[in-house]
Amino acid sequence: MVKKTAAAPLSVWRPINLDTFLLGAPHYPEHVDESYWDRDAERMKRAGFNAVRMGEFAWHLFEPSENVFDFDLFDRAIAGLGRHGIRTIMCTPTATPPRWLTEAYPEVLRVDGNGRAAVHGSRQHADTASPVYRRHSQRITNAMAEHYRDNPNVIGWQTDNELNTSESRSYSAASRREFQLFVKARYGTIDALNAAWGGNFWATAYDRFEQVVLPHDMAPVFPGPGHVQDYHRFLAFSTARFQHDQVEILRATNPDWFIFHNLGRLDDIDFRGQFSTDLDFAGYDIYPFLYDEFNRNGGVGQAQALHLDICRGFSGNFIVPEQQSGFGSQVAFTTLTPEPGEMRRMAMSSVARGADGLMFFRWRPAHFGAEIYWMGIIDHDDVPRRRYAEASRFAADIKSIESQLLGTHVKMDVGIASADFDNQEAHRTYPMGLPSPQDEAVGLHRYCYERGISAGFIHPEDDLSKLKLLYVPHWLIWKDEWTEKLRAFAEAGGTVVLSARTGSRDENNHVIRTAAPGPSLAALAGVEVEEFGPLAGPDSDGLFSLAGPLGPQGTRTRFAAESARRRYRMKIGNREMAAAYMYELLSVKPGTEVRGTWSSRFAEGQAAVTLRHVGKGRVLYLGSYLTADLLDSLIAEEFEIAGIVPELDGKPEAIELAVRQGSGYRLLFVLNTGDATETVGRLPAGDPLIGAEFVFGSSASLPAYEVLVIRIAA
Repeated sequence: MVKKTAAAPLSVWRPINLDTFLLGAPHYPEHVDESYWDRDAERMKRAGFNAVRMGEFAWHLFEPSENVFDFDLFDRAIAGLGRHGIRTIMCTPTATPPRWLTEAYPEVLRVDGNGRAAVHGSRQHADTASPVYRRHSQRITNAMAEHYRDNPNVIGWQTDNELNTSESRSYSAASRREFQLFVKARYGTIDALNAAWGGNFWATAYDRFEQVVLPHDMAPVFPGPGHVQDYHRFLAFSTARFQHDQVEILRATNPDWFIFHNLGRLDDIDFRGQFSTDLDFAGYDIYPFLYDEFNRNGGVGQAQALHLDICRGFSGNFIVPEQQSGFGSQVAFTTLTPEPGEMRRMAMSSVARGADGLMFFRWRPAHFGAEIYWMGIIDHDDVPRRRYAEASRFAADIKSIESQLLGTHVKMDVGIASADFDNQEAHRTYPMGLPSPQDEAVGLHRYCYERGISAGFIHPEDDLSKLKLLYVPHWLIWKDEWTEKLRAFAEAGGTVVLSARTGSRDENNHVIRTAAPGPSLAALAGVEVEEFGPLAGPDSDGLFSLAGPLGPQGTRTRFAAESARRRYRMKIGNREMAAAYMYELLSVKPGTEVRGTWSSRFAEGQAAVTLRHVGKGRVLYLGSYLTADLLDSLIAEEFEIAGIVPELDGKPEAIELAVRQGSGYRLLFVLNTGDATETVGRLPAGDPLIGAEFVFGSSASLPAYEVLVIRIAA
């Protein structure tokens, strides 16, 4: 039986609170004839699985008509799995309300920005802010919880399914009323709301809360950033409240159950708030071949690592409720298919970067519906082939390291500030055509990934002492208490790098009334920003998208072309390079050194990068955004000063490295993400846990998609 302990506080360093590595697959007994069930359970057991997840899209079966419940199909499926030692994680089925519900209560449907109500026949078509829908969600959750209260085969719960992945916004009458209540609770008086939203601009002030509207896009032009920020805060609040309704019921019914949610697109969810603190741990669905925008730049291995590291930064170690097994497909897209060995490698990459449980999506593909070519472990013809063999091998791998894996955290020498909802949304409300903090962070993450340097994402509220360097990628909103965390980190010997525009807006999304980066950061870094302006991207012909007019015809095009000609350069040491996205002219305070200067146009000779020694450490301020040139010069030098080195010398491009840190030992993961044999440099001496056939203390040839795990004394 899976046992849980009390969940530790949210932190990137937090392992999950279970004593067992959950291993299995999402399972849909309602999709096949019952004659398949026992054979499925026997094959799962033989593969080494211990759990399945089910029920997330089956509300119409659990409750075929209002207040009429039928659990017989799932009771029999759960019992059959239990006879083979396979336990069940149940899901609240609230991502897909049944037709009788949306027909009887049409007010629960989402409404898009054009006033069009969602229709039955898809998923996530109900508005989670709707009080009516919340009542029905509480009702089905309560009925399911009471029914499975004492079932020993039901070990935990997943709330809903990938909340906000299909859509987070709704412009329904219910959402507008709930938004009005939200801002009234937040501000108390209409004068306070008007001040926060800048009501004296464009006469956008309100006389009473009942007048407040939802911020529609381009109606006819842009709404104020404070208004938009609070709308997305409201969406995050509504999502957390909707989940909290279910968590309260499940916790009260059986406190021994663990509860998590499987996150998909990560939209309009505040991971440092109630959404995560309600849960025992987070779940992240991983489909590496879906991340095309990153595959083009860094390959599928880097794409998967990036997404896993971002997710871990929200709340620590996680489980993967859906790990890609075969190719995935819906009507509008189809992914690639993992090659032989690649499915196992991708699963082991998830483990290397923080997964304390994993389920391959899915056990078998559907023969009907919107995902008929989303492949699983078993093929359409019910034949187990290479994916089943790989899943079985992965299960054996996990069994061999489980006792040493659970309780460890992922090592990071380099931390990238992330996981802050307000900063993510503040950028989106007024982006100026510039990269988001996370977009900019991709370059630094890739730089570390390619060199085998342990890096990841972290919130400033977490323990920074395990890092050697922290990079803050233009966080517009800054809190003074975070400054004290950075100061303590630097005084103890850490390196802090702040980038342009950090600390330039307040919590209402107003530009601050003092020089950036604000008083507390200015004192820490020893600089103030006297002037700033946008620059073209490093590979761009212009600053902005050319889609749609803005002012007289051709104005946007001419401005973009001119911005591309006005290139600014900076010099660090003897190296000169082009800057991108942003320039800032810095006023340097006494005791602060100039580390780099602008070297072109009117800014020539003025400070661009500064350094201030704080205790045993260093605080740098970069008056621009990171580029490849800055990574190769400024950051490379700072890594050397901070003692940041690769986890393994002689790492080929296709080799991924990651370390999980235990008490007195480390687990080094060496993974070949490529389709050819790679020769890995000198392997450290240690105990080979996976890949014992390789010679340690010398180089090794690692076949395509092969994996090594080495236990090394810390």
